Amino acid sequence: MRKVDIIIKELCERRSQLITSFIAITLGIMVIVGIKTVTFYSENAVASELDNLGANVLILPKSSTVSDYYSADVANAQMPESYVDTITGSDLQGVNNLSPKLTLPITLNGRRFILTGILPNDEFKAKPAWQIGGDIFAKPPTCGGAADIPGIKMNNDSSLDKAAVRKAVIKDLGPSQAIVGHDAAQLLSLRKGSPVSIKGRDLTVLKVLPQTGTIDDSRIFANLHTVQSMYGKGRVLSAIEIVGCCKEISKGLISELNKILPDARVVTISQIASTQLKTNNMMSQFSLIFLVIIVLVGGVSIANYMFANVQERRKEIGTLIAIGMSPRQLLSIFYGKAIILGVVGGAVGYVLGTGLAVWLGPRIAHIPVLPMPALLGWALLISVALSLLATAIPAKNAAGLDPAATLMEV
Repeated sequence: MRKVDIIIKELCERRSQLITSFIAITLGIMVIVGIKTVTFYSENAVASELDNLGANVLILPKSSTVSDYYSADVANAQMPESYVDTITGSDLQGVNNLSPKLTLPITLNGRRFILTGILPNDEFKAKPAWQIGGDIFAKPPTCGGAADIPGIKMNNDSSLDKAAVRKAVIKDLGPSQAIVGHDAAQLLSLRKGSPVSIKGRDLTVLKVLPQTGTIDDSRIFANLHTVQSMYGKGRVLSAIEIVGCCKEISKGLISELNKILPDARVVTISQIASTQLKTNNMMSQFSLIFLVIIVLVGGVSIANYMFANVQERRKEIGTLIAIGMSPRQLLSIFYGKAIILGVVGGAVGYVLGTGLAVWLGPRIAHIPVLPMPALLGWALLISVALSLLATAIPAKNAAGLDPAATLMEV
Protein backbone atom coordinates (compact mmCIF):
# COMPACT_ATOMS: atom_id res chain seq x y z
CA MET A 1 0.00 0.00 0.00
CA ARG A 2 1.32 3.42 -0.93
CA LYS A 3 2.05 6.03 1.71
CA VAL A 4 -0.60 8.33 0.23
CA ASP A 5 -3.20 5.58 0.50
CA ILE A 6 -2.28 5.04 4.15
CA ILE A 7 -2.64 8.78 4.87
CA ILE A 8 -6.05 8.97 3.18
CA LYS A 9 -7.25 5.87 5.00
CA GLU A 10 -6.03 7.34 8.28
CA LEU A 11 -7.99 10.53 7.65
CA CYS A 12 -11.14 8.57 6.91
CA GLU A 13 -10.96 6.77 10.25
CA ARG A 14 -12.28 8.35 13.48
CA ARG A 15 -13.94 11.18 11.60
CA SER A 16 -15.51 12.82 14.66
CA GLN A 17 -12.11 13.78 16.09
CA LEU A 18 -10.86 14.83 12.67
CA ILE A 19 -13.92 17.01 12.06
CA THR A 20 -13.48 18.68 15.46
CA SER A 21 -9.88 19.61 14.62
CA PHE A 22 -10.88 20.72 11.13
CA ILE A 23 -13.63 22.98 12.47
CA ALA A 24 -11.28 24.51 15.05
CA ILE A 25 -8.61 25.44 12.53
CA THR A 26 -11.14 26.52 9.87
CA LEU A 27 -13.01 28.84 12.23
CA GLY A 28 -9.77 30.34 13.49
CA ILE A 29 -8.50 31.06 9.98
CA MET A 30 -11.93 32.36 8.97
CA VAL A 31 -11.96 34.91 11.79
CA ILE A 32 -8.38 36.04 11.16
CA VAL A 33 -8.92 36.44 7.40
CA GLY A 34 -12.21 38.25 7.97
CA ILE A 35 -10.70 40.71 10.45
CA LYS A 36 -7.56 41.26 8.38
CA THR A 37 -9.60 41.93 5.23
CA VAL A 38 -11.95 44.39 6.91
CA THR A 39 -8.99 45.99 8.72
CA PHE A 40 -7.11 46.57 5.47
CA TYR A 41 -9.99 48.39 3.80
CA SER A 42 -10.99 50.13 7.02
CA GLU A 43 -7.47 51.50 7.54
CA ASN A 44 -7.38 52.76 3.96
CA ALA A 45 -10.80 54.33 4.32
CA VAL A 46 -9.87 55.96 7.64
CA ALA A 47 -6.60 57.18 6.17
CA SER A 48 -8.43 58.61 3.17
CA GLU A 49 -10.99 60.39 5.33
CA LEU A 50 -8.38 61.77 7.71
CA ASP A 51 -6.22 62.71 4.77
CA ASN A 52 -9.09 64.89 3.56
CA LEU A 53 -9.22 66.59 6.96
CA GLY A 54 -5.84 68.13 6.31
CA ALA A 55 -2.33 68.04 7.69
CA ASN A 56 -1.76 66.17 10.93
CA VAL A 57 1.75 67.51 11.57
CA LEU A 58 2.70 71.18 11.69
CA ILE A 59 6.14 72.74 11.59
CA LEU A 60 6.04 76.28 12.97
CA PRO A 61 8.60 78.91 13.93
CA LYS A 62 9.95 78.33 17.43
CA SER A 63 8.06 81.31 18.87
CA SER A 64 4.72 80.41 17.25
CA THR A 65 1.93 78.36 18.78
CA VAL A 66 -0.79 76.20 17.32
CA SER A 67 -3.29 78.93 18.20
CA ASP A 68 -1.28 81.31 16.00
CA TYR A 69 -1.64 78.81 13.17
CA TYR A 70 -5.41 78.61 13.58
CA SER A 71 -5.87 82.37 13.97
CA ALA A 72 -5.58 82.82 10.20
CA ASP A 73 -1.87 81.96 10.20
CA VAL A 74 -0.85 85.61 10.50
CA ALA A 75 1.80 85.36 13.20
CA ASN A 76 4.84 87.55 12.59
CA ALA A 77 7.31 84.76 13.32
CA GLN A 78 8.86 83.13 10.27
CA MET A 79 11.36 80.38 9.45
CA PRO A 80 13.69 79.57 6.52
CA GLU A 81 12.30 77.95 3.39
CA SER A 82 15.37 75.71 3.42
CA TYR A 83 13.52 73.55 5.98
CA VAL A 84 11.60 72.09 3.03
CA ASP A 85 14.83 70.87 1.42
CA THR A 86 15.98 69.50 4.77
CA ILE A 87 12.83 67.38 5.05
CA THR A 88 12.70 66.20 1.44
CA GLY A 89 16.41 65.44 1.46
CA SER A 90 16.18 63.29 4.59
CA ASP A 91 15.40 59.58 4.81
CA LEU A 92 12.38 60.09 7.06
CA GLN A 93 9.62 57.52 6.63
CA GLY A 94 5.95 58.50 6.88
CA VAL A 95 6.00 61.99 5.33
CA ASN A 96 3.32 61.46 2.70
CA ASN A 97 3.06 65.07 1.56
CA LEU A 98 3.90 68.58 2.70
CA SER A 99 2.85 72.13 1.96
CA PRO A 100 5.10 75.13 2.77
CA LYS A 101 3.13 78.33 3.40
CA LEU A 102 3.75 82.03 3.91
CA THR A 103 0.68 83.90 5.15
CA LEU A 104 0.26 87.68 5.23
CA PRO A 105 -2.71 89.99 5.83
CA ILE A 106 -3.70 92.17 2.86
CA THR A 107 -6.32 94.81 2.15
CA LEU A 108 -8.17 94.95 -1.19
CA ASN A 109 -11.01 97.37 -1.95
CA GLY A 110 -11.07 98.36 1.71
CA ARG A 111 -11.58 94.79 2.91
CA ARG A 112 -9.17 92.56 4.79
CA PHE A 113 -8.17 89.23 3.28
CA ILE A 114 -5.45 86.67 3.83
CA LEU A 115 -2.76 86.16 1.21
CA THR A 116 -1.19 82.72 1.42
CA GLY A 117 1.84 81.79 -0.60
CA ILE A 118 1.98 78.10 -1.49
CA LEU A 119 4.86 76.22 -3.04
CA PRO A 120 3.54 74.00 -5.86
CA ASN A 121 4.75 70.42 -5.93
CA ASP A 122 6.57 70.96 -9.21
CA GLU A 123 8.80 73.66 -7.69
CA PHE A 124 10.60 71.71 -5.01
CA LYS A 125 12.47 68.45 -4.88
CA ALA A 126 9.78 65.98 -3.95
CA LYS A 127 10.03 62.34 -3.05
CA PRO A 128 8.94 59.85 -5.76
CA ALA A 129 5.73 59.05 -3.91
CA TRP A 130 4.61 62.66 -4.38
CA GLN A 131 5.04 62.66 -8.16
CA ILE A 132 1.40 62.10 -8.97
CA GLY A 133 -0.71 63.31 -11.84
CA GLY A 134 -4.15 64.83 -12.04
CA ASP A 135 -5.65 68.30 -11.89
CA ILE A 136 -4.14 71.22 -9.98
CA PHE A 137 -5.63 69.60 -6.90
CA ALA A 138 -3.69 66.35 -6.84
CA LYS A 139 -4.70 63.83 -4.22
CA PRO A 140 -1.70 62.80 -2.10
CA PRO A 141 -1.17 59.15 -1.23
CA THR A 142 -2.92 57.85 1.85
CA CYS A 143 -1.27 56.64 5.01
CA GLY A 144 0.61 53.54 4.04
CA GLY A 145 -1.89 52.54 1.38
CA ALA A 146 -2.80 53.12 -2.22
CA ALA A 147 -4.48 56.37 -3.14
CA ASP A 148 -7.26 54.57 -4.98
CA ILE A 149 -9.45 52.35 -2.81
CA PRO A 150 -11.51 49.75 -4.70
CA GLY A 151 -15.17 50.69 -4.51
CA ILE A 152 -14.49 54.24 -3.35
CA LYS A 153 -14.34 56.77 -6.14
CA MET A 154 -12.49 60.04 -5.69
CA ASN A 155 -13.50 62.40 -8.48
CA ASN A 156 -12.47 66.00 -9.10
CA ASP A 157 -15.65 67.29 -7.48
CA SER A 158 -16.27 69.94 -4.85
CA SER A 159 -15.42 67.60 -1.96
CA LEU A 160 -11.98 66.99 -3.42
CA ASP A 161 -11.57 70.73 -3.97
CA LYS A 162 -12.42 71.35 -0.32
CA ALA A 163 -9.87 68.80 0.78
CA ALA A 164 -7.29 70.44 -1.43
CA VAL A 165 -8.05 73.83 0.11
CA ARG A 166 -7.41 72.50 3.59
CA LYS A 167 -4.18 70.78 2.57
CA ALA A 168 -3.15 73.24 -0.13
CA VAL A 169 -1.73 70.38 -2.18
CA ILE A 170 -1.24 72.23 -5.43
CA LYS A 171 0.34 70.60 -8.44
CA ASP A 172 0.77 73.66 -10.66
CA LEU A 173 0.48 77.33 -9.73
CA GLY A 174 2.31 79.79 -11.94
CA PRO A 175 4.07 82.94 -10.66
CA SER A 176 1.31 85.15 -12.08
CA GLN A 177 -1.65 83.04 -11.03
CA ALA A 178 -3.91 83.03 -7.98
CA ILE A 179 -6.55 80.76 -6.48
CA VAL A 180 -9.29 82.65 -4.69
CA GLY A 181 -11.51 81.50 -1.83
CA HIS A 182 -15.29 81.56 -2.20
CA ASP A 183 -16.03 84.64 -0.04
CA ALA A 184 -13.05 86.59 -1.35
CA ALA A 185 -14.15 85.96 -4.94
CA GLN A 186 -17.68 87.18 -4.22
CA LEU A 187 -16.56 90.31 -2.39
CA LEU A 188 -14.03 91.18 -5.11
CA SER A 189 -16.29 90.08 -8.00
CA LEU A 190 -13.69 87.63 -9.25
CA ARG A 191 -14.08 84.49 -11.34
CA LYS A 192 -11.81 82.19 -13.29
CA GLY A 193 -9.65 84.28 -15.65
CA SER A 194 -10.27 87.56 -13.84
CA PRO A 195 -7.30 89.85 -13.10
CA VAL A 196 -6.51 90.81 -9.52
CA SER A 197 -3.85 93.31 -8.47
CA ILE A 198 -1.99 92.72 -5.22
CA LYS A 199 0.69 95.17 -4.11
CA GLY A 200 1.17 96.34 -7.69
CA ARG A 201 1.46 92.80 -9.08
CA ASP A 202 -1.19 91.67 -11.58
CA LEU A 203 -2.32 88.08 -11.10
CA THR A 204 -4.82 85.97 -13.03
CA VAL A 205 -7.42 83.91 -11.17
CA LEU A 206 -6.75 80.26 -11.96
CA LYS A 207 -9.68 78.92 -9.97
CA VAL A 208 -12.38 80.03 -7.54
CA LEU A 209 -12.75 77.54 -4.72
CA PRO A 210 -16.09 76.22 -3.44
CA GLN A 211 -17.30 77.35 -0.05
CA THR A 212 -15.71 75.44 2.84
CA GLY A 213 -17.05 77.29 5.86
CA THR A 214 -13.51 77.95 7.10
CA ILE A 215 -11.01 80.80 7.06
CA ASP A 216 -9.93 79.52 3.65
CA ASP A 217 -13.02 81.17 2.14
CA SER A 218 -11.29 84.52 2.73
CA ARG A 219 -7.91 83.44 1.42
CA ILE A 220 -6.15 84.27 -1.79
CA PHE A 221 -3.56 81.66 -2.69
CA ALA A 222 -0.58 82.64 -4.82
CA ASN A 223 2.80 81.20 -5.70
CA LEU A 224 5.03 81.24 -2.63
CA HIS A 225 7.97 82.82 -4.40
CA THR A 226 5.71 85.50 -5.89
CA VAL A 227 4.41 86.42 -2.43
CA GLN A 228 7.95 86.47 -1.02
CA SER A 229 9.07 88.76 -3.85
CA MET A 230 6.11 91.15 -3.56
CA TYR A 231 6.70 91.76 0.13
CA GLY A 232 10.50 91.50 0.11
CA LYS A 233 10.39 88.73 2.66
CA GLY A 234 13.13 86.58 1.23
CA ARG A 235 12.94 82.79 1.36
CA VAL A 236 10.88 82.47 4.54
CA LEU A 237 7.77 80.56 5.62
CA SER A 238 5.03 80.86 8.20
CA ALA A 239 4.37 77.14 8.45
CA ILE A 240 4.93 73.76 6.84
CA GLU A 241 1.92 71.46 6.85
CA ILE A 242 2.66 67.74 6.65
CA VAL A 243 0.34 64.88 5.85
CA GLY A 244 2.13 62.24 7.89
CA CYS A 245 1.43 58.55 8.18
CA CYS A 246 0.02 58.11 11.67
CA LYS A 247 1.73 54.74 12.12
CA GLU A 248 5.05 56.49 11.60
CA ILE A 249 3.98 59.30 13.92
CA SER A 250 3.51 56.72 16.66
CA LYS A 251 6.96 55.28 15.86
CA GLY A 252 8.74 58.59 16.41
CA LEU A 253 8.32 60.72 13.29
CA ILE A 254 7.88 63.84 15.43
CA SER A 255 11.10 63.27 17.36
CA GLU A 256 12.97 62.67 14.10
CA LEU A 257 11.61 65.93 12.66
CA ASN A 258 12.69 67.73 15.83
CA LYS A 259 16.20 66.33 15.40
CA ILE A 260 16.63 67.59 11.84
CA LEU A 261 14.84 70.90 12.57
CA PRO A 262 16.04 71.84 16.08
CA ASP A 263 15.14 75.54 15.66
CA ALA A 264 11.50 74.87 14.70
CA ARG A 265 8.43 73.77 16.62
CA VAL A 266 7.01 70.42 15.45
CA VAL A 267 3.52 69.57 16.68
CA THR A 268 0.77 67.11 15.78
CA ILE A 269 -2.86 67.88 15.30
CA SER A 270 -3.62 65.25 17.92
CA GLN A 271 -7.34 64.99 17.33
CA ILE A 272 -6.73 63.83 13.77
CA ALA A 273 -3.65 61.72 14.37
CA SER A 274 -4.91 60.00 17.52
CA THR A 275 -8.21 59.06 15.87
CA GLN A 276 -6.43 57.16 13.14
CA LEU A 277 -3.99 55.58 15.60
CA LYS A 278 -6.76 54.37 17.91
CA THR A 279 -8.79 52.90 15.06
CA ASN A 280 -5.83 51.12 13.49
CA ASN A 281 -4.53 49.86 16.83
CA MET A 282 -7.94 48.50 17.77
CA MET A 283 -8.13 46.52 14.51
CA SER A 284 -4.60 45.19 14.99
CA GLN A 285 -5.35 44.12 18.57
CA PHE A 286 -8.42 42.18 17.44
CA SER A 287 -6.32 40.34 14.86
CA LEU A 288 -3.68 39.51 17.46
CA ILE A 289 -6.28 38.26 19.94
CA PHE A 290 -7.82 35.89 17.43
CA LEU A 291 -4.40 34.70 16.31
CA VAL A 292 -3.68 33.70 19.91
CA ILE A 293 -7.07 31.98 20.11
CA ILE A 294 -6.48 29.91 16.99
CA VAL A 295 -3.03 28.87 18.23
CA LEU A 296 -4.43 27.74 21.58
CA VAL A 297 -7.73 26.20 20.51
CA GLY A 298 -6.65 24.86 17.13
CA GLY A 299 -3.29 23.62 18.38
CA VAL A 300 -4.77 21.84 21.40
CA SER A 301 -7.50 20.27 19.26
CA ILE A 302 -5.07 18.92 16.65
CA ALA A 303 -2.60 17.72 19.29
CA ASN A 304 -5.40 15.95 21.15
CA TYR A 305 -6.56 14.29 17.93
CA MET A 306 -3.06 13.08 17.11
CA PHE A 307 -2.36 11.88 20.67
CA ALA A 308 -5.64 9.94 20.73
CA ASN A 309 -4.84 8.49 17.32
CA VAL A 310 -1.46 7.23 18.53
CA GLN A 311 -2.88 5.71 21.73
CA GLU A 312 -5.75 3.98 19.97
CA ARG A 313 -3.58 2.54 17.22
CA ARG A 314 -0.49 1.48 19.12
CA LYS A 315 -0.73 -2.12 17.86
CA GLU A 316 -1.13 -1.02 14.25
CA ILE A 317 1.82 1.34 14.56
CA GLY A 318 3.88 -1.41 16.20
CA THR A 319 2.96 -3.81 13.38
CA LEU A 320 4.06 -1.28 10.74
CA ILE A 321 7.39 -0.83 12.50
CA ALA A 322 7.80 -4.61 12.90
CA ILE A 323 7.33 -5.28 9.17
CA GLY A 324 10.00 -2.76 8.25
CA MET A 325 8.54 0.77 8.28
CA SER A 326 11.21 3.18 9.46
CA PRO A 327 10.55 5.92 12.04
CA ARG A 328 11.06 8.52 9.28
CA GLN A 329 8.36 6.91 7.13
CA LEU A 330 6.03 6.77 10.11
CA LEU A 331 6.67 10.44 10.84
CA SER A 332 5.90 11.29 7.21
CA ILE A 333 2.47 9.67 7.58
CA PHE A 334 1.59 11.79 10.60
CA TYR A 335 3.01 14.95 9.07
CA GLY A 336 1.20 14.19 5.82
CA LYS A 337 -2.09 14.07 7.71
CA ALA A 338 -1.20 17.36 9.41
CA ILE A 339 -0.35 19.06 6.10
CA ILE A 340 -3.60 17.92 4.46
CA LEU A 341 -5.58 19.07 7.49
CA GLY A 342 -3.79 22.43 7.48
CA VAL A 343 -4.14 23.04 3.74
CA VAL A 344 -7.84 22.14 3.60
CA GLY A 345 -8.64 23.98 6.83
CA GLY A 346 -6.67 27.06 5.74
CA ALA A 347 -8.26 27.16 2.28
CA VAL A 348 -11.80 26.71 3.57
CA GLY A 349 -11.14 29.24 6.34
CA TYR A 350 -9.87 31.77 3.79
CA VAL A 351 -12.97 31.36 1.61
CA LEU A 352 -15.35 31.65 4.56
CA GLY A 353 -13.41 34.55 6.08
CA THR A 354 -13.36 36.45 2.80
CA GLY A 355 -17.08 35.91 2.33
CA LEU A 356 -17.72 37.08 5.87
CA ALA A 357 -15.62 40.22 5.34
CA VAL A 358 -17.31 41.08 2.04
CA TRP A 359 -20.72 40.68 3.67
CA LEU A 360 -19.98 42.40 6.99
CA GLY A 361 -17.74 45.22 5.69
CA PRO A 362 -20.52 47.46 4.33
CA ARG A 363 -22.78 46.64 7.29
CA ILE A 364 -20.35 47.14 10.17
CA ALA A 365 -17.53 49.36 8.91
CA HIS A 366 -19.64 51.03 6.19
CA ILE A 367 -16.98 50.40 3.57
CA PRO A 368 -16.87 48.21 0.45
CA VAL A 369 -14.64 45.17 0.92
CA LEU A 370 -13.11 43.01 -1.80
CA PRO A 371 -11.28 39.66 -1.55
CA MET A 372 -7.55 39.80 -0.80
CA PRO A 373 -5.81 36.87 -2.57
CA ALA A 374 -2.56 37.67 -0.74
CA LEU A 375 -4.15 36.48 2.51
CA LEU A 376 -4.62 32.98 1.09
CA GLY A 377 -0.89 32.34 1.32
CA TRP A 378 -0.78 33.56 4.91
CA ALA A 379 -3.84 31.49 5.82
CA LEU A 380 -2.25 28.33 4.43
CA LEU A 381 1.08 29.12 6.07
CA ILE A 382 -0.47 29.66 9.51
CA SER A 383 -2.77 26.63 9.35
CA VAL A 384 -0.12 24.23 8.03
CA ALA A 385 2.52 25.47 10.50
CA LEU A 386 0.06 25.13 13.37
CA SER A 387 -0.91 21.60 12.29
CA LEU A 388 2.72 20.51 12.00
CA LEU A 389 3.66 21.97 15.39
CA ALA A 390 0.68 20.35 17.10
CA THR A 391 1.54 17.01 15.47
CA ALA A 392 5.25 17.03 16.32
CA ILE A 393 5.11 15.51 19.82
CA PRO A 394 2.46 12.82 19.09
CA ALA A 395 4.32 11.84 15.89
CA LYS A 396 7.62 11.62 17.75
CA ASN A 397 6.01 9.41 20.40
CA ALA A 398 4.60 7.12 17.71
CA ALA A 399 7.94 6.82 15.93
CA GLY A 400 9.61 5.88 19.21
CA LEU A 401 7.28 3.01 20.09
CA ASP A 402 8.83 -0.42 20.76
CA PRO A 403 7.10 -2.84 18.33
CA ALA A 404 7.70 -5.85 20.61
CA ALA A 405 6.10 -4.12 23.58
CA THR A 406 3.09 -2.88 21.62
CA LEU A 407 2.41 -6.29 20.05
CA MET A 408 2.36 -7.92 23.50
CA GLU A 409 -0.26 -5.44 24.79
CA VAL A 410 -3.71 -6.94 25.30
